[in-house]
Amino acid sequence: MAELIQLTAAHDGFAFDALHAQPAGRRRGGVIVIQEIFGLDQYVRADVERWAGLGFEVLAPSMYDRQERGFTAEHSDEGVQAAVKYAMANGPDNAMGDIQACIDHLKPSGPVFIVGYCYGGTMVWLAASRCKGLSAGSSYYGGQVAGMAGLPLSCPVELHLGRKDGHIPADEVKAKVQAAHPEVQVFIYENSGHGFNNDGRPDSDLDDAKLARQRTLKLFEANGAG
Repeated sequence: MAELIQLTAAHDGFAFDALHAQPAGRRRGGVIVIQEIFGLDQYVRADVERWAGLGFEVLAPSMYDRQERGFTAEHSDEGVQAAVKYAMANGPDNAMGDIQACIDHLKPSGPVFIVGYCYGGTMVWLAASRCKGLSAGSSYYGGQVAGMAGLPLSCPVELHLGRKDGHIPADEVKAKVQAAHPEVQVFIYENSGHGFNNDGRPDSDLDDAKLARQRTLKLFEANGAG
């Protein structure tokens, strides 16, 4: 069962909250779960428990604690507006500092992996370039990945995109990413739109979500997960 702990970002000394879950059974590594723009909502919490159930120690940082500690928002127009404001105010440096603190917490016990969704998908791509100590990353429907396609990567990364995503042109993103990084696998899920890892959401196809999770686990296993 996940519980809140506090970690401190080295770059500014800020103490932020993170959901922390111990692995079920033998520890296979650490996984950092990066939220959508909506905060540590029920979907993030479900994902934390899912990864813990697969044998990983999990951290999910609360990414906007500098703006409002414990912020969560509904998946609505009003929620999006509030969440985007906080994401922009927090900026990439704070986000990377918090992710690095999570890596540093998990790293002494084994390999560290990262998975993120929407806002978190972009943060995975950026962390794979700027943070130190990651073994692999899985990025789901990150809206700014295409614009960051040329960044150098320090670990293997794969992308998961929904064909029906009205916010992200899947083929265009795939072309830009693979032009810069032909080694990066970009998976497009024909039956899904944005947010398809969130079970029960309108754009979620359960078979697509299961396949993406299997591919993410395979990536982590190929890069050190025990």
